[in-house]
Amino acid sequence: MESPRATPGSRRGGRRARPRRRALLCVGLATVAVVGATAAGTVYVKAHAGEGGAVSSAGSPAPSSPSSAPASGEASVEPVTEPAVDRDALLNTAMRTVTVPSGAKVSVAVLDPDSGDSAVYGDAAFDTASIVKVDILAALLLQAQDAGRHLTATEKVYATKMIENSDNTSASELWDAIGRAAGLDAANRRFGLTGTAGGEGALWGLTQTTAGDQLVLLQQVFGDDSKLSEASRSYLQTLMKTVERDQRWGVSAVDDGSEFALKNGWLARSSTGLWDVNSIGRVTVGKTGYLVAVLSNGTVSQAEGIALVEAAAKAAVRSFTAAGPTASASASR
Repeated sequence: MESPRATPGSRRGGRRARPRRRALLCVGLATVAVVGATAAGTVYVKAHAGEGGAVSSAGSPAPSSPSSAPASGEASVEPVTEPAVDRDALLNTAMRTVTVPSGAKVSVAVLDPDSGDSAVYGDAAFDTASIVKVDILAALLLQAQDAGRHLTATEKVYATKMIENSDNTSASELWDAIGRAAGLDAANRRFGLTGTAGGEGALWGLTQTTAGDQLVLLQQVFGDDSKLSEASRSYLQTLMKTVERDQRWGVSAVDDGSEFALKNGWLARSSTGLWDVNSIGRVTVGKTGYLVAVLSNGTVSQAEGIALVEAAAKAAVRSFTAAGPTASASASR
């Protein structure tokens, strides 16, 4: 919402203008910044005074005709926009507090859906491991919507086990049902993911993705502007809120209550023995819900990967809670 402009006043016809004493602050060739308070909030304006120009002590421009350009000696008024918060820079700064083990990598993305502000740290592609199970189910639900049908009883059993228990057999069944990588990629194009590619053959866990793309996927699951119907989103959210207890780690470390919904992924690569550890979901901090995606690889153990992911998630949300809302978000409230 634009800040209201201060409207130049005008003199009543037939009345002699009052002398500009006391109430006016005379300035020479200068630019004066003034702030005027209105019922709608604080209005920031600049008053540009010409030679012999004047600005009232109350912060209002000198009287002039609103239908013409300011005459010599009168002030023009224009809005001043507060600088937007650089969320990426704040996230980069916050990530300096995170200790990344030697040889490991981490990437994180966070979004405040209320303000629309987001930030991403790192743009490399990572193995998804089991976080792709959210994407698989989203693709299945989209295909079912297109066909005008509900999930079958068998598909629901697989979906529940795949998300709540991270069951791999169920994931493989639904991976085949959506058409493997071709089906996943087709759905992702409609969801708006641009840096994600389905794994080769039966290897759904080696799907490649970015933290930014996972944030887009989370918006499809938790946002209103989604290709998924409200019923499909609600179904997926419910499963992500009821993952089994020993898998409630990762982005949930940020949550200040029990409102989180998540899916984690972990995989020891046979070629190196090093771990992929990822976590995506929605967390609540101070009554604000944040969407967070953290991807990592190269840790020597799952425990080390979990510690890295949780530290990155905390830093990402802290970069928002410490900085406060952006100027644009503040102006619209």
